[in-house]
Amino acid sequence: MKLVLAGDTMLGRSVGERLSLGHAAYEEIFAEQVQQLTAAADLCVVNLECCISERGEPWPTPGKPFFFRAPPRAAGLLAWLGVDCVTLANNHALDFGPVALADTLEHLERAGVAVVGAGPDQERARAWRLLEADGVRVGVLGVTDHPLDFAATEDSPGVAFADLRRGLPDWLATLVGEMAAQVDVALVTPHWGPNMTSGPVGHVREAATQLLAAGATLVAGHSAHVFHGVHGPVLYDLGDFVDDYAVDPGLRNDLGLLFEVTIDERGPVSVEAVPLALDFTRTRAAAPHEAEWIGWRFGKACAELGTQVTATDQGRLRVDLR
Repeated sequence: MKLVLAGDTMLGRSVGERLSLGHAAYEEIFAEQVQQLTAAADLCVVNLECCISERGEPWPTPGKPFFFRAPPRAAGLLAWLGVDCVTLANNHALDFGPVALADTLEHLERAGVAVVGAGPDQERARAWRLLEADGVRVGVLGVTDHPLDFAATEDSPGVAFADLRRGLPDWLATLVGEMAAQVDVALVTPHWGPNMTSGPVGHVREAATQLLAAGATLVAGHSAHVFHGVHGPVLYDLGDFVDDYAVDPGLRNDLGLLFEVTIDERGPVSVEAVPLALDFTRTRAAAPHEAEWIGWRFGKACAELGTQVTATDQGRLRVDLR
């Protein structure tokens, strides 16, 4: 079974304008070669780093610099990509408040895309979802370690917040264990750590260890906007999938990866990472010179974690997970 994972998928601002104005073809946002990879997968999970709505007001946190809101067509784009589930546990799900979050949940439900990591109350925000393909049961659970003011409560909407800087909270360890007992693969997808880092910070590495101990069989993180290395069944950061962000000339957040995990009856076997190039508001397959840099950067990031990367004949970057 093939599970495709992609990182921060930001469909607001200039990406949203492109989706809205003139009803641009979805191929103008994702090149056909990219869509073929996601749609061909048995399952596809991404981090949706925006709300989908035409309503709401900017979240009133003083000094908050960025607000991401996508038009309703964004839900159709995700369905066209073949996305089965998104996590909304991140620092942009409530950028335009509870009303926009409610719209997001409704648009995604209509498009047939499952959601984890946010909801109308704490219980539903923390709830995991079951996905099934090729006889394999995959549980998906999303959490974020920022921001606290987006956290859902017992009677108010928000995201599944876990202060991972203080360690894995008991509720999360319990929930991961309960999910793991009911599925073949327990995927936890955390939005963790600071932006624009080249590797996982200390509390992220510790949280990954604790998640595995709690029963997670695959951990796929995001938040840095830059892909990180892989160590065992932990993909520390998936990087970005589409955006309109400024490019750091050293970290090259405009060059990314799409991760395809092979899973058998015993769990994750290997991951093959496909080099991508993130142009302004459009994602395509990386050109040879871009793929060369991505291969060097991914190999270095994995080596720092004690992991070896091999290049396949198809230009993918392979890591064995067991």
